Amino acid sequence: MIDDDFLHQLPDTDPTETREWIESLDAVIDARGPSRARYLLATLLERARDRDLGTPMTVTTPYINTIPPDDQPWFPGDASLEKRIRAFIRWNAAVMVVRANHRSEGIGGHLSTFASSAALYDVGYHHFFRGTDDGRSGDQVYVQGHAAPGVYARAYVEGRLDEAQLDRFRREIDPQGRTAGGLSSYPHPRLMPELWEFPTVSMGLGPLASLYQARFNRYLLHRQLIDTSASRVWAFVGDGECDEPETLGSISLGSRERLDNLIWVVSCNLQRLDGPVRGNGKVIQELEATFRGAGWHVIKVVWGSGWDELLAADTDGLLLERMNETVDGEFQRYATESGAYIREHFFGPDPRLRAMVAHLSDEQLQALPRGGHDDAKLYAAYKLATEQRDAPTAILAKTVKGWALGSAVESRNATHQIKKMSLDQLAELRERLRLDDVVPDPSTWGDEAPYCRPSEGSAELAYLRDRRRELGGPVPRREVRTRNPLAQPGVGAFEGFDAGSGSKEVSTTGAFTRLLRDLARDPEMGRRVVPIIPDEARTFGMDALFRELRIYASQGQRYEPVDHSLLLSYEEARDGQILEEGITEAGAMASFLAAGTAYATHGTPMVPFFTFYSMFGFQRVGDLIWAASDARARGFLLGATAGRTTLAGEGLQHQDGHSPLLASTVPTVRCYDPAFAYETAAIVREGLARMYPDAHDAASGEDVIYYLTLYNEPIAMPARPAGVTDEHITAGLYRWAASSGGATSKATILFSGAAQAAARAAQVELADRWDVDADLWSATSYKALREEALSVERWNRLHPTAAPRTALVTSLLGAAEGPVVAVTDFLKAVPDQIARWVPAPFTPLGTDGFGRSDDRATLRRYFEVDAGHVVVAVLAALAAGGSIAPSVVADAIAAHGIDPELPDPRTA
Repeated sequence: MIDDDFLHQLPDTDPTETREWIESLDAVIDARGPSRARYLLATLLERARDRDLGTPMTVTTPYINTIPPDDQPWFPGDASLEKRIRAFIRWNAAVMVVRANHRSEGIGGHLSTFASSAALYDVGYHHFFRGTDDGRSGDQVYVQGHAAPGVYARAYVEGRLDEAQLDRFRREIDPQGRTAGGLSSYPHPRLMPELWEFPTVSMGLGPLASLYQARFNRYLLHRQLIDTSASRVWAFVGDGECDEPETLGSISLGSRERLDNLIWVVSCNLQRLDGPVRGNGKVIQELEATFRGAGWHVIKVVWGSGWDELLAADTDGLLLERMNETVDGEFQRYATESGAYIREHFFGPDPRLRAMVAHLSDEQLQALPRGGHDDAKLYAAYKLATEQRDAPTAILAKTVKGWALGSAVESRNATHQIKKMSLDQLAELRERLRLDDVVPDPSTWGDEAPYCRPSEGSAELAYLRDRRRELGGPVPRREVRTRNPLAQPGVGAFEGFDAGSGSKEVSTTGAFTRLLRDLARDPEMGRRVVPIIPDEARTFGMDALFRELRIYASQGQRYEPVDHSLLLSYEEARDGQILEEGITEAGAMASFLAAGTAYATHGTPMVPFFTFYSMFGFQRVGDLIWAASDARARGFLLGATAGRTTLAGEGLQHQDGHSPLLASTVPTVRCYDPAFAYETAAIVREGLARMYPDAHDAASGEDVIYYLTLYNEPIAMPARPAGVTDEHITAGLYRWAASSGGATSKATILFSGAAQAAARAAQVELADRWDVDADLWSATSYKALREEALSVERWNRLHPTAAPRTALVTSLLGAAEGPVVAVTDFLKAVPDQIARWVPAPFTPLGTDGFGRSDDRATLRRYFEVDAGHVVVAVLAALAAGGSIAPSVVADAIAAHGIDPELPDPRTA
């Protein structure tokens, strides 16, 4: 095999001995079979590791539990009480979903995911998950999204939710349109900000976020901002979810950063949403290889305690061989079949295996448990996981999807979509869970089964509360408390921007880099600034920050960089401030999410500034940005090298012409396209004030995200015009420069971002050559203008008898003279957001179409956003209104050498 070709390059110092070893292996295979041979090889490898030979680790182990019964720790809980508590939780989770669908046909909900993982959560709740009642950070638990009904059911049993809330599962709005205190479909901190901490149902994002949360906890610890040494991150993952690239794509980070504070619990119920995960294979073995290959500790919990006796009696390895060769599709079938079927098809082909279970009845065979439903096995795995060092741990627990819900649900291909159970099926569940003493007889139910929970003073409720009290209170719970206040920066951080740059040319990216450096130097806020860059710092001109702020590296810098003698050398440190993630916008966004929610997770407000190639922001990681908004994150997103025409030469894949439009889809994102350095500084200053207005009360801030475009085109930065305030800039539109006056015709030009140069040049040419006075307006945020106009429009619609209000954009441009032309380096749809509130004829110019590789001037001519096209657009609008003759427009077209027959770049 090609993998073994390297052996032929090594000297064989004793060919005879080599041949004897090979012949011995062949003899064992021939005489005792492959199972015995594998055992001997595994034993030799283990011995080699004990002798420090440095032999490579095998990526898979046999299909049995990692922890042998003899090494299992004593289970400290009251097994019968915990099983009883779980019965209450299981019952209420099922009844809640069934009642929701009985009352509102088709409203959805999931029964089977939590049913398969109930024990996985309960062992954590009773023995491991730490809350925050002691004032510390506690553990961060990422609940699998489809298991939300189980969390609600537990909160109900604990007394944290009431029946009325359960009855409003997936019904959050009353008939009048008011929020009615219902329960969201999945973990949504935006919708239930006192319960949920992390949005996880967009599959793959929860696991990814948990990785970077664990790393950010270490970042906070190593920078001595907060003690997170006792905090663990638990992520509950489905085996089918592991097919999402975001789930496993970054797991090497865990071992590379030695994140032994991270534990993933993978519920291996062997099913995706529509059927088997690996029907022809074995997903647990596949995942074991993946995690072990990435340097994780792996603990397999495959078989429950009922199998221990059988495995102990398997002296010839026959049962183990059968377990190893059986594929998941067969295991799924066995979960639905009778004991007689299992005897015939799993044990039956080999008479020796059949004899091994001859003493067991069919009922006992059918009841042989999988490890993911065995508290003692799970406790042993969790305990070992919390004791592992230098790497994260993946617990692979074999479960049955829909466990305990009955034969019509358990392990069926349609299990995930089942959201209804008949009253007869619920009656069967009542008997199976042995709740007949607390759940009334089905004959009394009417058309709905009732909820139930332990009575006050009961042993179950006392045990439940005692365990959570000992572990630090409820989980999950989102509580915004300020342990470490965050003060606003001093005025010094913003000095100099209003004065402009004189004759020196700088880009808005360069101006922002200076601002970021000054904020990081601020004695009040500085240490809370979290610069995040996905390996493009030199592209953005931010490498000047390396030596001063240093790049976070959990192990420090263990080498001397090649540029160590240079002023801008690459410098890493254990307490470094910059998170330079490598080439992973998704990982960087996950770090932004962890930093942006630290005010709630850790009671320590942090201020993340995530700077990325703008084309690879909202387009590439839009789902993570949406999740950050759901998580109520705060911080700044900076789309560097923005625009379709400013990134000279890069072409289609790199030129961003649509991020402000994509940003407009996220309700909490405040999107700005500043043209000048002073605008950038004003927007950042307002963002800090809005998100963190009160140093001692993090809850007082707004849970918003600021998105600013940044350009790499250097210009002589103008000074802030007299009379222009921060409020003018952040409102979205202000008059930047009035015309000189005296011309026959009037017009108005709006510009944003890099389009300022074309607008300014057009203003001069219109006055000097075409007898047109044009006022220039800086449109910093079309999204802000649109949202304000929509609010005014809604108010007017719902208050018909009151004096009507006027939208800001209407009032500002109402006094403007002539037609309005808006030019942008983005799609025409960006300025079009305000078109219907502009009282004058409105023409947008933008860069619709695919990017091209060329220089800036050529690109702007191609996309029809250069000064010549702005002039033509203004003149054409004046001609359409009868102010000038059409021939003047034709003269301008000829003067600028514009070919009217060229194809539209939008469709070219």
